Amino acid sequence: MKSNVYKALISSDWNKCLAPCSPFDVITFTYPHLTSTIESVFKKYTGNEITLGEAVTIIESLLPAPVSIAQMDGYLDSSFETYKGVVELIEWCLKKDYLFMINTTGPIGYFQRVFAKGLLPRIPILAANPMIRFQSLESTPCIYDLKEISDKADITEKVLKNHKIPTKKTIVLGDSGGDGPHLNWAKRHSIYTIGSMTKPSLLKYCADRDIEIDLHFGPVFSDGEKRDHKKEMAVDFLDLRSIFMEILG
Repeated sequence: MKSNVYKALISSDWNKCLAPCSPFDVITFTYPHLTSTIESVFKKYTGNEITLGEAVTIIESLLPAPVSIAQMDGYLDSSFETYKGVVELIEWCLKKDYLFMINTTGPIGYFQRVFAKGLLPRIPILAANPMIRFQSLESTPCIYDLKEISDKADITEKVLKNHKIPTKKTIVLGDSGGDGPHLNWAKRHSIYTIGSMTKPSLLKYCADRDIEIDLHFGPVFSDGEKRDHKKEMAVDFLDLRSIFMEILG
């Protein structure tokens, strides 16, 4: 990354979009007996049945204590994984002066420890949920609190204005219905959209609102189809470089 003047913006979800994990996996890893309840809550908010704020409130009520740094590190040491080529794609984007922003409902504390441990390049901007946040570890230049899924579009718009990046030099990535409002906003502004490992909840959200996703990358899952981890991990995200260059220049 040669400067703070960016040519373009990529605003991408993280969980099950760039990595196979769910946003609350650190909790189910630490407290396995909560797994079924957490999975149910996750499906409800990604399916737009409850808000993210409601989901967080439910989950916080189940925890005997806040997640600690040691617990987060234990989870990451055991389970951190991205899809193939994601780390290299982020590095490539930063070298091209494309502002790569992770815009996710996952917890801020997850990324604070990921960056501290060198598991991902230190991206310029992170938008994530403050449910888990380690106050002594503000390790990225800019962190936005994302408390509702509607915040994704608001934050992307704010970053575009702050960095004077035109919408035609922007790409938005998402995988589930929780990304639906972000993609809906993107299409209203003629922004290129990518469904990554597209889930039925995103297909339904878009079909109900006549939203056309510009590109589906990786498997597209039909309703009731079980996720295929092996198939997902075979997808190489470096293949997006040619798409990014075509759209962003």
